[in-house]
Amino acid sequence: MQKSINVIGGGLAGCEAAYQIAKRKINVNLYEMKPKKFSPIHKNKDLAEIVCSNSFKSNNITNACGLLKEELRMLDSMLICVADTTSIPAGQALAVDRDVFAKKVTEEIKNNKYINVIEAEIGKDLPLENLLDNITIISSGPLTSDNLVKEIIGLTGREKLRFFDAVAPIVTKESIDFNIAFYGERYGKGENSYINLPMNKSEYENFYKELIQAEVVNLHSFEKKEIFEGCMPIEIMAKRGEDTIRFGPLKPVGFIDPHIGKQPYAIVQLRQDNKEGTLYNIVGFQTNLKFKEQKRVFSLIPGLENVEIVRYGVMHANTYIDSPKLLYNTYKTRFNSNIYFAGQITGVEGYVESISSGLVAGINAANQFLGKEEIIFPRETIIGALSDYISSPKENFSPMNANFGILPELNKKIKDKQERYKKYSNTAIEKLQKMVNLIK
Repeated sequence: MQKSINVIGGGLAGCEAAYQIAKRKINVNLYEMKPKKFSPIHKNKDLAEIVCSNSFKSNNITNACGLLKEELRMLDSMLICVADTTSIPAGQALAVDRDVFAKKVTEEIKNNKYINVIEAEIGKDLPLENLLDNITIISSGPLTSDNLVKEIIGLTGREKLRFFDAVAPIVTKESIDFNIAFYGERYGKGENSYINLPMNKSEYENFYKELIQAEVVNLHSFEKKEIFEGCMPIEIMAKRGEDTIRFGPLKPVGFIDPHIGKQPYAIVQLRQDNKEGTLYNIVGFQTNLKFKEQKRVFSLIPGLENVEIVRYGVMHANTYIDSPKLLYNTYKTRFNSNIYFAGQITGVEGYVESISSGLVAGINAANQFLGKEEIIFPRETIIGALSDYISSPKENFSPMNANFGILPELNKKIKDKQERYKKYSNTAIEKLQKMVNLIK
């Protein structure tokens, strides 16, 4: 008789899955290779380390990711609860101090009497097949170690898929010139928690010219085809046309430069990255530029002439499986009823989306352990729509963020976008509310 459930990977999805299982009084063995081994971009020894943006995106429920967070709150998501309690100012977005967040999640996991954290690299220290007699959730993330990737390929009988993700630089607040910079948010909404750096036309054109000519870290030809649109490096985006980034991350609409009393030609935004407010992330500036080029080119942005970059942007490989052919909408595998996957390795893209998959996989693994029926979330919810997306047949499968486009069409067409989004949100919450007591 099984005495525990295995969870491989102590990231966002793995920690959420472990919590959901443990709250049902089931023992969990949570396997995490850190701190014995780190991926190319992980540095923190704690669990649930976030390495890209520190933002969990909008909290507004008329935003798909905001609705997803509200759904997770309704279902007692431990990770979203910790994010709420470790949040830092970010206007309508939920942003966290990444170190405080990871430390708090680690404490919650390690202090839980039902969870046993085991430091081991599956595929090297312990073969994957040794775990599969018990229910096992593989949530090793988009940076799964090569040793475990080989075992997953052997397990699924399919070659891994991959795309490439990019990370934006983090700079010190004290190196920003506030003779140029100003606080504010688009159309004056929010809490003025963003730092804004306006550009005139000549400043923008100079920056643009140097950006598209800057040296980048070389990629192989196959890598260039697999960059995920949601994290497009700023230099690649810029090469699509001179105005592309000016209508993207440098869009000035909704801002008035207080120094000139009118809308700037372009604007760069910085978002607070730690609780103390000493570090800021350059919004939308994911990059694969060489480090020396990041310093040179980003110093051309007015207000960042003397910028101090404490974490340079990097680009890294992400791995995901062919979920539509391998998974059900419970995240259980089609080929082995004991095996689940969760997290970005399934093709859900984003922090909150990964937490969502961990919650679903954890609940269903626990229900299987207890001999209860599996839980299938309504497609009208973002949780259910994501589960459906990664498990439905597709000719070309690629990662997906939370968005209203994956929800079923409304019975009645609503032309006004905000009213339409509000209807989506109300429907999702109403559908989920009917299931909450059954699930929790």
